[in-house]
Amino acid sequence: MRPMLGLAILSAVLGAAPALQIVRPVISDRDGGASDPPGFEHAPGETLYFSCRGSGFTKSEEEQVHIRYSVQAFDPQGVPLTEPDQREIQAEVTPQDKDWLPKIATEIQIPPLVASGTYKIVVNAEDLLAKSSTELTVPFQVRGYALEPSDTIVVRNFRFYRSEQDTQPVEKAVYQPGDSVWARFDITGYQYGPKNRVDVSYVVSLLNTEGKTLYRQPEPAVEQSESFYPKRYVPATMALNLQKDIAPGEYTIRVEVKDAIGGRTNEGKYPFLVEKP
Repeated sequence: MRPMLGLAILSAVLGAAPALQIVRPVISDRDGGASDPPGFEHAPGETLYFSCRGSGFTKSEEEQVHIRYSVQAFDPQGVPLTEPDQREIQAEVTPQDKDWLPKIATEIQIPPLVASGTYKIVVNAEDLLAKSSTELTVPFQVRGYALEPSDTIVVRNFRFYRSEQDTQPVEKAVYQPGDSVWARFDITGYQYGPKNRVDVSYVVSLLNTEGKTLYRQPEPAVEQSESFYPKRYVPATMALNLQKDIAPGEYTIRVEVKDAIGGRTNEGKYPFLVEKP
């Protein structure tokens, strides 16, 4: 019976040993800043400063600690925003360091064109001495840009402006002869190539009331790029200078878009008025 009692005591001791944990997570919009309050919304393109601590780690006979970890952020669909930040912590922890906890800290860049939603940071840590591991998921909110998805290439969110510097679109698209017609729009619904490659182009035309083409952009504007995180849409800008002798009436901007990877095309038409001064 004594060996069984000894085994029970040993099991109790081992069971009481602390397990590796990730504790005290902090997400801040400033390096070394306080944790963001509940409900705080981050913006696309922003840099997050994330930190946490490890506890319950094992020390070797030489009072060494050896932890391997990775930190990676994901969007609401589980798509990674960036490559994982993978590192190791090796340190000597003496009895005088009884309150010391290894710190994990990294910066996370939110891609500039992401959608709104609940994102998450996933921390995986491994105690290489104890051969144990743990994981922690920390959610955060992003207020992104509203964009209706599409199964094929399409123009979305076409807005008229008075000038290149304007931040707010016009309520009514009404211009006068000699004015510059500015517009911004988004292209989405295209397919991706390897490494999330995008190959999109567009051509702008001006049509009169009868649908006759008064002007057509001689060369298409082209967006060709690759990125770790899939580019959700391509923002585009156009400008047309109206002739001073243009007749008052209704005109139309036609935007022809092409997805070279998906092999698809589409177009959108957007009317505006020209009135006498």
